[in-house]
Amino acid sequence: MKQDLFETGLRKRKATLGAEYVEKNLAAADDFTLPFQEAMTAWCWGFGWGDETIDEKTRSMMNLSMIGALGKMHEWEIHCRGAVNNGVSKEEIRAIIHVIGIYCGVPQSLECFRVARKVLEEHDML
Repeated sequence: MKQDLFETGLRKRKATLGAEYVEKNLAAADDFTLPFQEAMTAWCWGFGWGDETIDEKTRSMMNLSMIGALGKMHEWEIHCRGAVNNGVSKEEIRAIIHVIGIYCGVPQSLECFRVARKVLEEHDML
């Protein structure tokens, strides 16, 4: 693994998800999970998010759509917070959830609305 990808990934991950959250995850990693944390930071955040072709706001919007479609609500909540950090508005989150409802079903969009409400309330956006 290239060290520069890890360093880039660490910067991008902290900027989107918050330094406290990322540092807590890395500190909790042990010999069983640390290799994955390092690889995921380098691959997802260094290689993926480090590609400047797509700006952070757009990438956050794409992530909400994909993770919402997969129904991975714990990750969706984390990335919803990150999307707010990257400038995604309440209205844009609502529009993303509408698309999730159209292509993935009403029950999944209801789950996204439930989690989004929690995140938006934390940020005083409701």
